[in-house]
Amino acid sequence: MSRAFLRDDAEGEMPRRNYDLPARDDPEFDRAAARALLEAARVNETQLAERATGYYWGEPRLHPYVQSILAEAERANDERLEQVARRFLR
Repeated sequence: MSRAFLRDDAEGEMPRRNYDLPARDDPEFDRAAARALLEAARVNETQLAERATGYYWGEPRLHPYVQSILAEAERANDERLEQVARRFLR
């Protein structure tokens, strides 16, 4: 394959979207991180959200926030958000 098609710096790629996260020491950071991970999962950017938040997919510390987001998604009939939230909680 031609080197023109390889991304040598892909490993260090920064998130393409703004996850709008508060400061890490903000009490709302974990809630925002949970939402960022779920929203990124909608569009197959989980790895980028993990880098932005510092949390890995399925992080137990975020489960209470994801459960709350799941309840919101159920009320709003947002099937895709329900799906990714349930997957996170497995």
